Amino acid sequence: MPTVKVLVTGGAGYIGSTVVSALLDAGHAPVVLDDLSAGRREFVRGLPFYQGDVADRALVHTLLADHRDLTAAVHCAASTIVPASVADPAAYYRNNVVGTLALAETLIEGGVTDLVFSSSAAIYATGDRHGPDVEEGSPLAPASPYARSKAIAETMLGDLSTATDLRVLALRYFNPIGADPLLRTGPQQPALSHVLGRLVEASRGGAPFHLTGVDYPTRDGTGIRDYVHVWDLARAHVAALEGFERGLAGHRHHAINLGAGRGTSVRELIAAFTAVTGRPITVVETARRPGDTAGAYARCQRAAELLDWKAELDLEAGIRDLLAWYDRRGSLLPDLA
Repeated sequence: MPTVKVLVTGGAGYIGSTVVSALLDAGHAPVVLDDLSAGRREFVRGLPFYQGDVADRALVHTLLADHRDLTAAVHCAASTIVPASVADPAAYYRNNVVGTLALAETLIEGGVTDLVFSSSAAIYATGDRHGPDVEEGSPLAPASPYARSKAIAETMLGDLSTATDLRVLALRYFNPIGADPLLRTGPQQPALSHVLGRLVEASRGGAPFHLTGVDYPTRDGTGIRDYVHVWDLARAHVAALEGFERGLAGHRHHAINLGAGRGTSVRELIAAFTAVTGRPITVVETARRPGDTAGAYARCQRAAELLDWKAELDLEAGIRDLLAWYDRRGSLLPDLA
């Protein structure tokens, strides 16, 4: 396929930087926009890079003027921590909804009308009456300000695609794990808040692992998640970008699940982690966190049909790649005191 010049917002962050690597490997030309509130400048060395907010319309217009051959965008910039969204919902609506609207309007004004949007499986309804396996038409019931911000942004982009020339592929991520298998990029934080990051911290620091929630309506009482390797996610973004030129041109808006297609409970994740590391972990059971849900796993038939994509890397590969990344992260991303 011919080279596509593509804007990647949040391209200095964990998922965005992995998407950038996959785009480069596929022969495309990413341009990165990131405010570096969570991303790392080290991830964008040698790339066209603009530091700032997606809601800064003057900056985005400048970027588009500098790159008049830019034809598409991948929008990964977002605030993503569920408990933080409960504590400060205004920030999440401002960043994830208002920022997305400003970006979309500016792109349309600049003639860039192909948009891949990073959405979330957190928008689905789960529990006794729903799931745990979900497809794109399954009921939605976002349970946190973070999840609601993603659902609102999806709806908003769908409406824009009806009224304008915008074409949108909303990729509903399940639970990203791992790192670029070549270890060019990975999680930028020294400690991760999600469950696998907390397992790494417990394994390496000797502290107990706090299992948050053991009374969910699942097979062992702990939350079910669909863990998808971040490199598989990145490949899906490349397929989505190329899909605009390969058979999706007649459709204005699609939501597409991206997951491994199977559910893993937290207890099962702990067992897989200890099997990979060979080190036992002390587990302390605690109450659920605000905004957490029983979880779900993906049906990914639409991704196979529209993108010719399926997850290829398993849970153990994600654990191994994450551990390998943390073995070298300190030398690649020195943290400021």
